[in-house]
Amino acid sequence: MAKIANDKTQSYFITFEGGEGSGKSTQIQMLADKLKKNNVPHITTREPGGTPESENIRELLMSGGKDRWDGVTELLLMSAARREHCRKIIWPALENSQWVLCDRFVDSTMAYQGYAHGTGRAAVEQIQNVVLHQFRPDLTIILDMPIDVGLKRAKARGKTTRFDNLDEQFHQSVRDAFLDIARREPNRCTVIDASGSMEAVHDAIWQVVTSRFAVT
Repeated sequence: MAKIANDKTQSYFITFEGGEGSGKSTQIQMLADKLKKNNVPHITTREPGGTPESENIRELLMSGGKDRWDGVTELLLMSAARREHCRKIIWPALENSQWVLCDRFVDSTMAYQGYAHGTGRAAVEQIQNVVLHQFRPDLTIILDMPIDVGLKRAKARGKTTRFDNLDEQFHQSVRDAFLDIARREPNRCTVIDASGSMEAVHDAIWQVVTSRFAVT
């Protein structure tokens, strides 16, 4: 594996997290457009997915009945997809001085499988240490909103996944988990109210990004 460190001066790894319907994909694209205007080399990607192999695993995870997999199996599948994603897409891009904007990463695994599905923080941390070693995002933006609003938005997209169809208690556990992760790692994580307009949320994200990193 190539040597990866988080002391980069020209490229940064920014992850977007949040519950279903929180607007991650929209905000990633808006940030990507802003970086492009500022001549910042970057790529956008998503998890699970990003490579053909990881997209195949995504299909396994997202389709079928809500009880198709238990939390441990989901954790293992997510981690396998993440390893290939990092090895083939994320790490090479960072080494090539490109910023990487990613829709979900390890915090989603911690929130969904570790907290909401009950596999526990220790299990997630142990497996991710094997998969990622010491690699972590430079900045994690957590888009937060009430679960009823997020689920309504998700269902309005017209195509739901296994996770969309889980009960409200599960989704509340996910929301609480993200907020707990942010409390545990305030230097890396920033929580942004995602219930406002797309433009207002984007402006808040841009303020965070420019306060952390040099955009030239």
